[in-house]
Amino acid sequence: KSTTYRLLTALESEGLIARSSDTETYRLGPEAISLGGRALRANGLRLASRSELEQLADDTNETATLEVLVGSDTLILDEVLGGHLIGATPELGARWPAHTTSTGKAILAALPEDELNARLPRRLATPTEKSLRDRESLRAELARVRKRGYAVAAEELEPGFVAVGAAVRNHDGQVAAAISIGGPLGRMTPARIAEIAEKVKEAAGRISQRLGYHK
Repeated sequence: KSTTYRLLTALESEGLIARSSDTETYRLGPEAISLGGRALRANGLRLASRSELEQLADDTNETATLEVLVGSDTLILDEVLGGHLIGATPELGARWPAHTTSTGKAILAALPEDELNARLPRRLATPTEKSLRDRESLRAELARVRKRGYAVAAEELEPGFVAVGAAVRNHDGQVAAAISIGGPLGRMTPARIAEIAEKVKEAAGRISQRLGYHK
């Protein structure tokens, strides 16, 4: 406890965390928030993607996100909310199991086999009844993603939520991230999913070009 307290005191003195006097709990301090803001502004991937996310959200009226792979999870790096009153409202920095998201499946499908094996957990999390439950099912799904060039996660992360994602590549041709459009099941019909998928694929392609990728 004494070591932990010393570490917390040091972080607090630098403004990286702040203590609530009433509850004796800690939260991010102003310096940590400032550092995070500078990191986001300096992130080339975010800069290359922002205008495409805005255009996707405007075209579809649904929420657009930019996500990266962290371990076996996807992490939201940027987002643009759609215009509907009812819609997806993800948060920057939110993490979910990659195999339950369209962005995660799009990224996993583009990984080399050895890296894919290293990224996949032994047991897949199953937040909903429609989540993929084993590696064999996931591998079959990833093969479909490679064939059509985009991924769909239909109620695999949360009941009633559907998302369509496509991978973004960098100048080396390696997968760097993925973008997605997500919304409620009632609006994300099969016909609309197909329409949105083309928009997402095209936007991902343009972002990849900005990052120096050439087929």
